[in-house]
Amino acid sequence: MTAAPPGRPAALTTQPRRRAALPLAVTGVLLLAVLSLFVGVSDVTPLSLLQVGADSQTRQIFLLSRLPRTISIVLAGAAMAICGLVMQMLVRNRFVEPSTIGTTEAAGLGLLTVTILAPGLPLIGKMLVAAMFALVSTLVFVRILRSLPLRSIVIVPLVGLMLSGIIASISTYVAFDHDLLQTLSAWMTGDFSGVIAGRYELLWIVAALTTAIYVAGDRFTVAGLGEQFTTNLGLNYRRTVAIGLFLVSIVTAVVVVVVGALPFLGLIVPNIVSLAMGDNLRKSLPWVAVVGAAFVLVCDIAGRIIRFPYEIPIGVVVGVVGAGLFLVLLLRKSARVG
Repeated sequence: MTAAPPGRPAALTTQPRRRAALPLAVTGVLLLAVLSLFVGVSDVTPLSLLQVGADSQTRQIFLLSRLPRTISIVLAGAAMAICGLVMQMLVRNRFVEPSTIGTTEAAGLGLLTVTILAPGLPLIGKMLVAAMFALVSTLVFVRILRSLPLRSIVIVPLVGLMLSGIIASISTYVAFDHDLLQTLSAWMTGDFSGVIAGRYELLWIVAALTTAIYVAGDRFTVAGLGEQFTTNLGLNYRRTVAIGLFLVSIVTAVVVVVVGALPFLGLIVPNIVSLAMGDNLRKSLPWVAVVGAAFVLVCDIAGRIIRFPYEIPIGVVVGVVGAGLFLVLLLRKSARVG
């Protein structure tokens, strides 16, 4: 390892490298996004876009399908990773995220309910109903946690997984009773293949809410230190937690409505980033967003290449990879605690 120059602390020499690391990571995400634009069954290349006319089929595929899809991947990946970080901070457990505590499943149940009772409701209305179900489920999980006599690092995610299973079972029964099993399966399996211009625009709401999370990042960091510590600093603990859970529920509902569920994304990305960045939410958020977007881009590109010209849904790829990494993280944490 190279020694620091004489008279200059080693910490100071590493600061420029750390500052340059994030722009390099963003550049890497941009390169992955460009690659995503030109991967698919249709022959869309930069050269073909320059050669053909403005009304050609190639350009229409690029503008109506490839570009909205790539934007959706970046927004959804970054948003769900950030939701996982906020959830872990507020619950004070590294092994929770929307898909492991019932929030995602509750959003799907909300969509199923509104499809049965009010099928003609506009998309924004369906999103609000899904967000309401997601928020209620998250509050139920938090209430269960407060009643637990022992909150170990393993018990908390197990409780969340059991709640997810209960909600998923209810959704499956209702869907079966109304012949909507295929519809429910489509919602709960993330898939970007159907994302086109005119459908993905709701994800810009996610970008706005993510900005709000960044602005309130310091408050969420303080809330993660506990109710007593937060109150001593003059913050309303319950209000801060409620705001965080509300933002997470809205973001989760929007992503489920537009692209479906992305399991384990909000679990593995914050844990990977925290190993290097620590628990400062404001400092970690940009990295979590970048790594989340990059992770989903890589999984989506892999899903389009593995069985080309067929496509594996992103929810399947993310689920397989995420489940494996979740097991590794669980065993690693358990070994450290033990």
